[in-house]
Amino acid sequence: MHLSKDLQPVLLELARAEHAASRPAQQRPEEQELARLVAERERIQSAASAAQMAVDDMELEILRIQEDERKLKRRELDDKHQLTAETDPERRKDLEHDRYAAKSRIADLLYELKEAHNEIAALRNNRDNHGARLDEANRKVEAAQRAVDALPAIEAVDPAGLRAQLPADVLSLYDDVSAASFNGRTCNGCFIQLPPAERAEVMAADEDELPTCPNCGTLLVRVSPAAE
Repeated sequence: MHLSKDLQPVLLELARAEHAASRPAQQRPEEQELARLVAERERIQSAASAAQMAVDDMELEILRIQEDERKLKRRELDDKHQLTAETDPERRKDLEHDRYAAKSRIADLLYELKEAHNEIAALRNNRDNHGARLDEANRKVEAAQRAVDALPAIEAVDPAGLRAQLPADVLSLYDDVSAASFNGRTCNGCFIQLPPAERAEVMAADEDELPTCPNCGTLLVRVSPAAE
């Protein structure tokens, strides 16, 4: 296939551009680090949210215990007031029993309240630790984002513009067999090092000719090893 030497780099650039477009975009190291830190921050955020929820639940439990304690204290006081005026033995017996039950339950609630206060202190400490980790994660993400923002923009290659520079017959064959560089030893279409005789045949083609790989049939654009 004839193609002027000046246009052969265009064909090679087209092949590389279309090959790159067919693959998922690869992240640069800075972008990979940012993605890793964002994922780590999400895990810490989830743990921090769970820690805060545990504190909230325990605070509600403490409020419940305190409200139950207040109700029982009012009941115990009401029983006490009724006993000062009650003369019926059976009624007094019921009031005494109810007052004893209330006082007993109050003692239990005070113990529960003490345990709850001890537990919430540990839960708040755990929440604060997760909050500090989340703050640190946010700082790392912000620094990584600045590093990504500072990266040079990747210039997109327009395959259509490259195709417009190439003859129709070359494009027709290229669409069937593709194109790759040849550094004098290896076809970069199939990545096979050709035997000496086949290498010599490829290199002997006129400079305005596009030889094909004897192994895979790819159009070969001859380049120096340093240009690879």
